[in-house]
Amino acid sequence: MTALDQLRRLWDHAVWADEKLSSAIRTISHPVLDAEREFAHVLATEEVWLARMESRTPRVPIWPALDRAGLESLRADVRAGFDAFLNTLTDEDLGRPVSYVNSAGQHFDTPIGEILLHVALHGQYHRGKVNLLLRQSGDAPAPTDYIAFVRGVPAARS
Repeated sequence: MTALDQLRRLWDHAVWADEKLSSAIRTISHPVLDAEREFAHVLATEEVWLARMESRTPRVPIWPALDRAGLESLRADVRAGFDAFLNTLTDEDLGRPVSYVNSAGQHFDTPIGEILLHVALHGQYHRGKVNLLLRQSGDAPAPTDYIAFVRGVPAARS
């Protein structure tokens, strides 16, 4: 498996995990605003990094205020955008630097492969926070572990 194949696999996991969280948020009867805000950040960050790699302006800020419909719309847009972007890449492209300014105004040049790995890790960190917030509100967390994705069955819960 090439490095690009592995990064595509991580993106497939992110898509799957985002759908699991989206479903969990859609099915609860009461809003858990902190969880929705955290999930909006996951999706917005995916969009911001995609925009940086595509040399365009992001469509949303890093911490957007989105309702449930907005979450779904952004999730669909980000998925389509990343799928299209990943289909243009070769293994050689993973070393190509992307020049950007972060939200603190600092300039960086970061290789595409490192950005894609960061997107995967950052998203999973925040998905864990969403699940904690869901659990604290009395709702069931969404199983988003990578191994559950690989196995095709949820990880053990206790």
